[in-house]
Parts: sequence; structure tokens; C-alpha cells
Amino acid sequence: MPVKCNLCDSGAILKRPKTGDALCKNCFYFAFEEEVHKTITDANLFVRGETVAIGASGGKDSTVLAYVLKVLNQRYDYGVNLVLLSVDEGITGYRDDSLETVKRNQQQYELPLKIVSYEELYGWTMDAIVKQIGLKNNCTFCGVFRRQALDRGALLMKVDRIVTGHNADDIAETVIMNVLRGDIGRLQRCTAITTGNEGALPRSKPFKYTYEKEIVMYAYFKKLDYFSTECIYSPNAYRGFARAYIKDLEKIRPRAIIDIIHSGESLSVKKAVKLPVQGTCERCGYISSNPLCKACILLEGLNRGLPRLGIGKSHKERRKLNEMLAQKSEATDSGTNSETSKETTDDASGTLGTESSGSPNTKQKCENCTCGSGCLSDKLEKVQLDRRKIDPAMIDF
Repeated sequence: MPVKCNLCDSGAILKRPKTGDALCKNCFYFAFEEEVHKTITDANLFVRGETVAIGASGGKDSTVLAYVLKVLNQRYDYGVNLVLLSVDEGITGYRDDSLETVKRNQQQYELPLKIVSYEELYGWTMDAIVKQIGLKNNCTFCGVFRRQALDRGALLMKVDRIVTGHNADDIAETVIMNVLRGDIGRLQRCTAITTGNEGALPRSKPFKYTYEKEIVMYAYFKKLDYFSTECIYSPNAYRGFARAYIKDLEKIRPRAIIDIIHSGESLSVKKAVKLPVQGTCERCGYISSNPLCKACILLEGLNRGLPRLGIGKSHKERRKLNEMLAQKSEATDSGTNSETSKETTDDASGTLGTESSGSPNTKQKCENCTCGSGCLSDKLEKVQLDRRKIDPAMIDF
């Protein structure tokens, strides 16, 4: 016997993963869109006249988000201007293909599009980073750089807010990851529907209570054009283990995802516990709880040939950097003292540019010189500039 839709007399074609209700196609569309609308209005995410950038990757989440926001903006007259913002991480065979999907979405939804790349922002692509560091910890670099790239791209477009396609499954995974890592600072803010109010731009998640399975079903029945291939560098990501755990819980109790999110929202920290204070990076001005933001530390490691600098408790890499800076400092001091001594001797003898023995003056050698000639005086200014770039005392792991 055909199952009837719970909201009308039509025949049901699906069972909602979130509630278990049997619904027809049109009722599912309506329920899905109305729940997103309720999330937006309850949290007052939008202000009339704002320009809102949708973080578009070409995947199911961002594609459905762009489509639904366009529909709801017209249906309920939010009065916001929607634009698409994409980040090109430089992953051959993955991101270049997904960006083609984003470009098709731009034409289908008639929305402006801006693409920013890691290479133009940081001088590195993810392919180059993985070649340098290997397949382990590469998601750390990508996640840190991507968050900052979205903000930089949004500032270039002069938008007022960024919205991302993070769904309920993503947020539940983040809660579990932060619990397992004991990261109290991030645990307190990872369930917030809007973050970054103290930074350059606020970032919101209209899909905070929307299940991933329902997003896939919506995209499938609406026949939306999206890119479904997984990133070639993500199979070893720590998040993948949290995702597998969440999926196992969902099989037993579908409401487990929402319960985990509510648990994260309800957690409180003792007043005696010292939490990191949000500030700004002294180098790039990006939001950070340390004097230098994570992106600047990771870039420092890549540019200095210490790619593990800033990953976890990398005391070994930090020690290497300290030793390198100490050697440069000693070389600089040695060169300065040598020049001062030589000039004093020359002034006393009345002969400039020669030593007291009358032999031609030879330039001070530097054991750390990389120019091939070993000339410290030619490198002195560069060394001093390098020392000003980063102070190891400012890096807090």
C-alpha cells in the first residue's frame, strides 16, 4: 500500500532523515526551505541592504546554499545582495574541476563571482605545500589558509558578511574533535551560528541545523549542478574519523547530531579556567589569540624550510628556528665588530681600506652565508631584515 505524505494527500517519495516523516517531493522542498528560513530569522543573520558573500566551492553544501538563499531572498524579501566567493587552493585534478562547477552556478543563479587563490595571496599552492610537507598535516595548512583567504576575498569584494555551507553534521564533528583535543577555547565558539564579529567580517552558517543527508536529497531531487568528488588530500584528515563516528551514531539515533550540537551550546567553563583572548596578528592584522596568527607562523615555516613549524607541539622545529636566528644574530654582531675594529685601525694609521700590515682588506666571512661568495657585508642588511620579520619569543605554541 502506498505511503501517504504526512503533510498532504499525495504519495510520499522519501523519509526525512532528520524527523522520520514521510513526505512528497514538494512538501520536502517546503519543509527544507522553511527550516533554513527559520534559522535565518531566529538568529537575525541578515540586515536589509547588506552584501552577503556565499563561500562557493562547487560542492553540494555551497551549491544548495546559494540556490536556497536566492529563493528565500526573493520569497521573503530579505533585501540582501548575494555574491559568490571561491578560493582556489591550487589542487590539480580537484579544485580546478570544482571551480568549473562554480562558474556554471554563477551563470545559472546570475550572481557575481570572485575567485582568490593561495598562490596570489601566500605564494604557495596546496600542491607545492604537500610536496614540501607530505600527506600528513596538509589539512592544517589548507584549513588555516582557507579561512583567511575567504576574509581577504570578501574584503576585496567589499561585502558585509560571509555565509558558508557548514551543516549540522560538520558542526557536530567539530564539537567531537574539540572535545577529543581538549580545545576549550574553540569548543566554546564552534557551535555559534555567527562567528568573527570581533574580526574583519562576521561569518554565518544558515545550515547549522540542516542534516547533510537532506542537503544531498534536496540537490538530487532539484537536479542541481554540483561537484561531488572528495579532495585528493583529505582521506588522512583527522576530521574523517570524527565523521565516521558521527555516522555510526546517526544510524542508531538520528537525533544524535542535533543533540551533540545542543550539548556544545550548553557547555560552560569554570571561571577559574583561563581562556585565550581574541586579538589581532601583529604582522598581518588578522584575528588571532596570539601575537602572530597561525597563518603567519605556517608561512614562516614554509618560507624558511621548516614546514612543521606551528603544527601541534613542534618544539623541535621551533628550536631549529631559534638556532637559525641565533646564528644570524651572532654573525651580524661579529660582522659589526669586525667592521668597527677595522675602521678604528684604519683611522689610526691614516689609511682607509687597508689593515695595519698594509695588506688589502679582506671582507668578513659568514659561515651561514648562502650567496656562494661568503660575503657578510653584502648580506648584513638582509639578515637584519630577516630578524625583524619574526621574534621567536612572540610564537606561542
